[in-house]
Amino acid sequence: MLLNQQFYTGSGALLLLLLWSAVAPFDRTTWLLEIFPVLLAWPLLWWTRKSYPLTPLLYALILLHALVLILGGAYSYARVPLGFWLMDWFALERNPYDKIGHLMQGFAPVLVAREILLRGAYIWGQRMLNFLLLCIVLAISATYELIEWAAAVLLGQGADEFLGTQGYAWDTQADMGFALLGAILALLLLSRWHDRQLAQLAVT
Repeated sequence: MLLNQQFYTGSGALLLLLLWSAVAPFDRTTWLLEIFPVLLAWPLLWWTRKSYPLTPLLYALILLHALVLILGGAYSYARVPLGFWLMDWFALERNPYDKIGHLMQGFAPVLVAREILLRGAYIWGQRMLNFLLLCIVLAISATYELIEWAAAVLLGQGADEFLGTQGYAWDTQADMGFALLGAILALLLLSRWHDRQLAQLAVT
């Protein structure tokens, strides 16, 4: 019951954020491209909330990841206010919000993959599990970079806001590096918490 309440509360907050972001985004095409993963993932989570409920930790991380995507879509990644604050605090030359997005691209999906692999008992052994999880995250990151490349080819200069490179020549490699870093941090910081919630979910 508590998990259902949390899920419905999170869904309501997500809907409000999506509506807010849709009112006057910086660029409508960029907004749609950035929030598209949210439009795919959350209906799937709603549909499977009873047949395959996830741990509360994972739902919270997915919601946080969705928030990062929605803000990036509303402002464009190079113009999110949080990024400008970080620029001032750390004396950076570029708005780093794009890197927060790619950090989350590893941080949340690695636990999605971990939950699926562990609940399905698809693999045994912690080292091999972690190795495969990092491979999965890098595959997701590389796929996203290919999508960005396709958008650049199809949209031309219109894809600049979606890409968010801000003139950085090594943006693609840095994006994948931050996704890998996010995955490593999530495994180091959250694995035990995740294990406890998985055990509780199995009992429930």
